[in-house]
Amino acid sequence: MPNTDANVAGKAKLLVVLLAFAWGLNWVAAAIALRELSPWSLRVAGCSLGAITLFAAAFLTGHSLRVPRGEAKHVMVAGFFNVALFQVLSGFAQMSGATSRAIIITYSMPIWAVVLSRLMLGEKLDRIRMLAFSLCVAGLAILVWPLFVNGFPPNVYYSLACAIGWAFATVYMKWVKATVEPLANAAWQLLFGFMFIVAGTFVFEGVPHLWPLHGETMLAILFVGLFGVGLAHFLWWAIVGKLPTTTASIGALLVPVIGVSASTVVLHERPTTPDIIGFILIFVAAACVLLQPGGRRPEPRA
Repeated sequence: MPNTDANVAGKAKLLVVLLAFAWGLNWVAAAIALRELSPWSLRVAGCSLGAITLFAAAFLTGHSLRVPRGEAKHVMVAGFFNVALFQVLSGFAQMSGATSRAIIITYSMPIWAVVLSRLMLGEKLDRIRMLAFSLCVAGLAILVWPLFVNGFPPNVYYSLACAIGWAFATVYMKWVKATVEPLANAAWQLLFGFMFIVAGTFVFEGVPHLWPLHGETMLAILFVGLFGVGLAHFLWWAIVGKLPTTTASIGALLVPVIGVSASTVVLHERPTTPDIIGFILIFVAAACVLLQPGGRRPEPRA
């Protein structure tokens, strides 16, 4: 069949669905691996596989991995917050609380990007963004308020730190006016993030525990590294080359839906009523930011 615009768009929309499943199921795979591994060891294994996958994908597709002069330090800063901080703290968030709740709180990240854009870039908050921020705050308040009964749980801190770290990295790269190509940017961020994670592992934990492992754990690690970290990033950059950012961003909105649903089925977690209400409000807030017409939207991740 001829490679018409309609065919290209149709294939790209299929990739959006595959991306959402890769990122959404990644949370469940990580939860399974964390039954036997520490967050540090899991991320050493997952990010190494992800970085190898992404560099191989860039090489096979002919993308340049060159970083413009003077921008390597900025990519390194973004790699610390966007990869190392996010990957490690998301693991601790899952270990100290329900995976579904960690997903819900973490996917408030587009809202924090809007707030940081206002502070660092001077971007004004229009009515839609103000509404989105208000919905997000309300959703977070409803979600975490019942948890105050037994003290503020650490998984809330970890999940919020994941969201804010990702948002800071995104806004930071815009603040420094980085010109590095998107795929090269993602690949080098993964590599730098992996190096930070390895260093942190030896400081806080010692030698990573990666053997012996049960077969279920090994399969979960492979999924996290190959699909949740590596392939998912490759799919994202393939999608944004074929579809408008608005359409591609639907993948970000599908991720928490798939992640929470899979956590309910596979991990037998049962979201509470505040969890469900908070999820709906944060989901609507993210939709307001990601799907509003015009303007640059923050790229999603998992």
